Amino acid sequence: MISTARIRPAEMDGGNTPGFLGVERSLLGKRWRERGGDSRAGLGLAQRHNLPEIVGRILAGRGVSDEACAQFLAPSLRDSLPDPLQFKGMAEAVTRLESALRNTETIAIFGDYDVDGATAAALLKQFLTAAGGKIVVYIPDRQREGYGPNAAALQKLRADGAAIAITVDCGITAHAALDAAAQCGLDMIVVDHHLGEPTLPRAVAVINPNRLDESGQCGNLAAVGVVFLLAVALNRALRESGWYNEARPEPDLMALLDLVALGTICDVVALTGLNRALVAQGLKVIRRRGNIGLAALADIAKVGERLDAYHAGFILGPRINAGGRVGASDLGVRLLSTEDPVEARNIAAQLHQLNDERRAIEATVLEEAIAQVDGGGKIGPLVFAASENWHPGVIGIVASRLKERYNRPACVAAIVGGQAKGSGRSVSGVGLGAAVIAARQAGLLVNGGGHAMAAGFTAELAKLDAFREFLSARVAEAIGDAEPVAELSIDGALSANAATPDFAAILERLAPFGSGNSEPRFALPNLRVLRADVVGAAHLRVILGDGAGKARLKGIAFRCLETNLGRALLQGQGRGFHLAGHLRADNWQGREDVQLMIDDAAPVSG
Repeated sequence: MISTARIRPAEMDGGNTPGFLGVERSLLGKRWRERGGDSRAGLGLAQRHNLPEIVGRILAGRGVSDEACAQFLAPSLRDSLPDPLQFKGMAEAVTRLESALRNTETIAIFGDYDVDGATAAALLKQFLTAAGGKIVVYIPDRQREGYGPNAAALQKLRADGAAIAITVDCGITAHAALDAAAQCGLDMIVVDHHLGEPTLPRAVAVINPNRLDESGQCGNLAAVGVVFLLAVALNRALRESGWYNEARPEPDLMALLDLVALGTICDVVALTGLNRALVAQGLKVIRRRGNIGLAALADIAKVGERLDAYHAGFILGPRINAGGRVGASDLGVRLLSTEDPVEARNIAAQLHQLNDERRAIEATVLEEAIAQVDGGGKIGPLVFAASENWHPGVIGIVASRLKERYNRPACVAAIVGGQAKGSGRSVSGVGLGAAVIAARQAGLLVNGGGHAMAAGFTAELAKLDAFREFLSARVAEAIGDAEPVAELSIDGALSANAATPDFAAILERLAPFGSGNSEPRFALPNLRVLRADVVGAAHLRVILGDGAGKARLKGIAFRCLETNLGRALLQGQGRGFHLAGHLRADNWQGREDVQLMIDDAAPVSG
């Protein structure tokens, strides 16, 4: 039996609950909030599925019903994968691509430079090549061409012999570029997942679960997930028509799930439903190291332990992104689709170095953006920063950092040649992509689009202030006049002696973790710092003990030395703290242990 501490906060006057464990302002300035959930439903899940009560509460808090629990704990594609032909445009795309393969036409893949775009393009290239296709891949240069298809690039693809071009992770709002493609005789297929408009671009087929005339059933798919469904549909049609034979065997689609998992995790879409199954199965494929590019990248990044969603999202993904941000835009797709081990190692080394350069550039831009925001007086509902000196490749990351710092939607723009090229990140409840599309429709942007939590835009410098005011009004309407309060969600309280390897193994059944299924975070009340040591440049390793002296727990807090959290723990030997963080297995040197990945802390009063 897992022993857990259960602390239910009493109701405050006015019907508001206090911070969890009474923490209204932690060392990182956050209010701890217990994640909602039906405790009775959680108890029922725990009893019926032989789980600890606290795990049942975690599942209930994530909206997992009794009927869906077994599938959640053991996600499978067999139960989750829809018929691809239910999506509008899918049948037309399959027909056109099947004809292109049979007639040996050159097929161009036009991708995006982020991880979702790179994995989508690499998957499609590998599948179509294995199916006998003649394939070329085009990734636009971020600084010179910007996001999405452009007329000049599509016209060049046609002049070089391409009969058909497939856009992946872009294209849904590229009306002018696709008109130009049609005029020069290039057939277009759009495979995207960004928010669309009532009028679709000119194309043979437009496949997008977020088309306004779609059901929205799979609207949280990343682009690579949509591309995988296209591959499933086309593969089935080719099989049924007798295309495959001994000389041209049927491609192994399941072997491509590593790319689906990587792109889905890095695009920060919800890991629920079909996405959960795709990522769960894809992580199994990644661990087999069949993709030599991914294996080379994991080696150079020194990922020695069992690879999971964390490594995909925070170690492999940023390195692949670095090519498009500060290097060559096509490095990611080249790495993920190469069959040459030497090329894979060389590209992996280049991306690793570019990622270091990206970090240095990002740190400089972030520092300047914070100074600009803080120096602008009262901070409104939207955080907005722009400068001529900033590298366009890091503005999305900086926008994300500003969102986290100020707990508000944030937009950051690099001003180049009289235009502001920007990126935005949002908070829950504010649909940023729709607001950006509305601004473009109002004539305030040259280009712009995205989805609920992220968006990109290009604005003429003369209209930048008007765009900022337009967006601020939309954000204010969504969040109201209340001052945002940074909060840290807590799934429950856990006693130190319950933090065992067995319990960590049970929690692993809830993986993969990410957007829509966050890793469980526990509050461990009143632990004392027995020892604290600096590790690396900015990390802190601690040994924690309970008041009775019966339990000890290892903990680590990353990148914390220059924060109130790091300073308090380093100087707090013998003091009591409430700790918040994630429990992880620690199998260093073959020993079965567990440690707390510390997110936050609050001193125990009294």
